[in-house]
Amino acid sequence: MTAKKPIIYQLLPRLFTNYCDTPVVGGTLEQNGSGKLNAITPTVLKAIRGLGATHVWYTGVIEHAHDADYTAYGIARHNPHIIKGHAGSPYAITDYYDIDPDLAEDVPARMAEFEALVRRTHRAGLKVIIDFVPNHVGRQYHSDVRPAGIRDLGDGDNHEMFFSPSNNFYYITRQQFAPHVDLGHGKDAYVEFPAKASGNDCFNAFPGANDWYDTVKLNYGVDYGNGSRHFCPVPDTWLKMLHILRYWAAKGIDGFRCDMVHMVPLEFWHWAIPQVKQHYPEIKFIAEIYDIGLYRPFIEYGGFDYLYDKVNLYDTLRAIETQDHSAARITGCWQTVDGISDKMLNFLENHDEQRFASSFYAGDGSRVVPSLVVSTLMSTGPVMIYFGQELGEPGADAEGFSGHDGRTTIFDYWSVASVRRWLNRGKCDGPLTEAESSLRDVYSRVLHIANAEKAVCEGDFFDLMYVNLDNPRLNPHRHFAFIRHSGDTVLLVVANFGDSDDTVAVNIPYHAFESLDIAEGTDRKAVELLSGTCEPKTFSATEPFTAEVPAHGAVIWKLKLKKKTRTKSTNI
Repeated sequence: MTAKKPIIYQLLPRLFTNYCDTPVVGGTLEQNGSGKLNAITPTVLKAIRGLGATHVWYTGVIEHAHDADYTAYGIARHNPHIIKGHAGSPYAITDYYDIDPDLAEDVPARMAEFEALVRRTHRAGLKVIIDFVPNHVGRQYHSDVRPAGIRDLGDGDNHEMFFSPSNNFYYITRQQFAPHVDLGHGKDAYVEFPAKASGNDCFNAFPGANDWYDTVKLNYGVDYGNGSRHFCPVPDTWLKMLHILRYWAAKGIDGFRCDMVHMVPLEFWHWAIPQVKQHYPEIKFIAEIYDIGLYRPFIEYGGFDYLYDKVNLYDTLRAIETQDHSAARITGCWQTVDGISDKMLNFLENHDEQRFASSFYAGDGSRVVPSLVVSTLMSTGPVMIYFGQELGEPGADAEGFSGHDGRTTIFDYWSVASVRRWLNRGKCDGPLTEAESSLRDVYSRVLHIANAEKAVCEGDFFDLMYVNLDNPRLNPHRHFAFIRHSGDTVLLVVANFGDSDDTVAVNIPYHAFESLDIAEGTDRKAVELLSGTCEPKTFSATEPFTAEVPAHGAVIWKLKLKKKTRTKSTNI
């Protein structure tokens, strides 16, 4: 990744370039089709970069469980009874060394098509991120294309032991796998004996329908029966996963988004990441993690470059929008990650979360501006956009296995109407509604500000709320104000989570001028970066900074101020 603030555009190729305009609920590959890697053309990549992205996260490109039949190409058929949906979960990997055949126009050339996509993405000025799923695999994991000399996961395991340091899986000995789902009957039934533990640490043979029953937990040397840890000698699973990381790094990718990292021993990451970076020093590791108490260990000891900030900033912004929590709580978010904020990846949507515009969240994509501005501009760390988010995609479809849940399915063959219209079969000029077009323009402006302004991509942050909590002209329940600063440039940002247009008067403390080493200024030329409005502004500790802030909106006022003049001391 470059010195720029990383702006990651996440997309599922299976959905993103699927142009089927009449998808059938619960449809098969033959009925609904699948997006293809080759359809992510230079024109499409140029449009993604034009939005403001610096990276693309291609989600679900490694082969995973699906019920389409590719046996003619030497790819093992997966039992449909142990797959979630017809398309299957991208996180039920069935071959770590292969590209999912659904994404290929020419199945035998599927890896070549992926490698060409990596090259196209780089030529477009974007970097490539893919998934690394270390905690679990699909129940029918088998690599058809693993390199010579590499043994398959589970090959040589002792099935008579729940745990062995040399096993790749955990076995529920002398019990047949019997989840609370239909495994079929007769010759078509899925049979597993002995049962293996499921990926969500379900160490019995009877996972429920809401468990990760389609996956198998990998053994990194932790005996979950007695809590003992066996890391010396290095467990076989560690060695196999390191080889997989190096395999994909050699393809020229720029980063791994690592799934559920806190379910894998921290010691593994401490061991593996430096070994990958020894040969690929610029490659980045992004952690999906849901335990604030583990943030610093996974950075300082584990070696991760960036971490999801889901349970801190995301959950807070969502609570402000949906549960009437106070905007002043945002102060606690930056305090929680003070000193590591540049390592936090902020987002409002991803494949796991409900769409912002869904009826389960805000219900209206245009309400996103205050959350978008705060999550994008508060720190120098990365921000992520989920494909269709910039159009206000509502996630209103009940696609099949996914159901009507406010999310865009990851389990079904489907086509996302708003994205399909915008893409217009790769021309990226499709008809959008006025609301969609306006919202995409807002996203583009905010994301471009993030890297056009040094105050954001490399500057300092100063929270203004502590001097405004009893300010009658700023409502800390609905407003959040902060400064970003670099050199002689100051951005004063006010986000308005409320339902009314407000005239806000922001107090600026003397400490801000001292901390940022800037002088007060009167009648300074200022520009509001979202609207382009220009007018003189006073930036002083003795006079509040006034701003008109629209409902569910924000302002970003940019001013140039002189550095403070320091008086030289005289020695007598």
